[in-house]
Amino acid sequence: MTRQYEHDWRSPRRQFLQMAGTGLGTLGLASLLHAEHAETRRSGGLDGIPHFAPKAKRVIYLFQSGGPAQMDLFDYKPELREKFGEEVPRSVYPDERKTTMTSAQKSFATAPSLFTFSQHGENGTWFSDPLPNMAKIADDICVVKSMYTEAINHDPAITFFQTGSQIPGRPSIGAWLSYGLGSENADLPAFVAMSSRGSGKAGQPLYDRLWGSGFLPARHQGVKFRNQGDPVLDLYNPPGVDGGLRREMLDILNQLNAAKQQEYADPEIETRIAQYELAFRMQTSVPELVDVSNEPAGTFELYGEDARRPGTYAFNCLLARRLAERGVRFVQLFHQGWDQHGQLPRQIRGQCRDTDQASAALVTDLKQRGMLEDTLVIWGGEFGRTIYSQGTLTKNNYGRDHHPGCMSIWLAGGGIKPGISYGATDDYSVNVVDGHVHVHDLHATLLHLLGIHHERLTFKYQGRHFRLTDVHGQIVKDILA
Repeated sequence: MTRQYEHDWRSPRRQFLQMAGTGLGTLGLASLLHAEHAETRRSGGLDGIPHFAPKAKRVIYLFQSGGPAQMDLFDYKPELREKFGEEVPRSVYPDERKTTMTSAQKSFATAPSLFTFSQHGENGTWFSDPLPNMAKIADDICVVKSMYTEAINHDPAITFFQTGSQIPGRPSIGAWLSYGLGSENADLPAFVAMSSRGSGKAGQPLYDRLWGSGFLPARHQGVKFRNQGDPVLDLYNPPGVDGGLRREMLDILNQLNAAKQQEYADPEIETRIAQYELAFRMQTSVPELVDVSNEPAGTFELYGEDARRPGTYAFNCLLARRLAERGVRFVQLFHQGWDQHGQLPRQIRGQCRDTDQASAALVTDLKQRGMLEDTLVIWGGEFGRTIYSQGTLTKNNYGRDHHPGCMSIWLAGGGIKPGISYGATDDYSVNVVDGHVHVHDLHATLLHLLGIHHERLTFKYQGRHFRLTDVHGQIVKDILA
């Protein structure tokens, strides 16, 4: 593995020499940070990255937390209607692959989807009827039916998709991109995370480490925009403190930090200075960003009226577009509530009402603005669901347990081949039979589209060179335009 981009945070001598070479200082830093306008060139990042001409400049990841049921949304299995209520053969779904939530069931009855499917777009991509708006953008997206993972429980599965490891502590995707590519706007973070809840159940908890920097410098951590109240805590000055006084306070604080930095050569002090300054600039940039009142009426016709209400999925999708316009490198949306162990038909319709229109609107909006060609959009959860019913199966109701063996996601823009369906599963939507796409393969493909060789973006920590794709991962070339 190459060591071209190693970084050892335990080398204060190296840090001191680097800072001395650039003048160390606060004067040069202040001249940069006092700029009245956002940088028009890249801020931060590593020399030599991107490794080659990128197709995408930024990523918007619409993460559907909880595990959407692939056979109820994209993976059409009409032949299963004839097998309604029949036991799923153990040869297809062996006992050792079942979770403890269903392993004690006496029956594992086949539960065909209750939804109606139809084909859309020039290539006839299948969509179920709760997704009418996604169906309209069939020619703009690539549906991958052959995604699979290794984790069967929510937290390790979500952690795996966000960091490339089931074990907490690794840097998230956005942190890797901030580290390697830097930011295109010095007045906003390179990486922003947002969350929303479905209209039904609250869903699985989300932890800050999902957008954390892990062992990378802390400045690469995602900034969480809250879904209620002020988007960022302490965004506004307290009573009696104006912008001038805040500036004066920060200048004094920076002088103290710079003195400590000169004494200890600790890169985290440098990070602290940069983050204080970013927070100061966000006091101006964020209020303008989150004020959608200047959007034309057509925007809300496209995204839906929920896009006027902060904290909703639709509002976050609109905000993602506005962040992308302003050069934010990685925008991560988490939408909770897809964990349907029971009452799936009712609950999944509610989830689709919350997400279908806005997801499709984001792709359409980016396309209309000429941004889709260099913005990669990803939609998907952490695993799929079982074809057998969790709990009692009836003609109008069923539940589904966790299933890592196959799942469906879709991608759009940023160098992805549009209007195609990729990969296939077996007759029961249990195993991938064609076009296997592992989590590391998705990450390798994402980095490739951003002009990064996934084996060459590394960080040395505890004597090992780590990377997002860990020790494997292949680019899924068949889905590239």
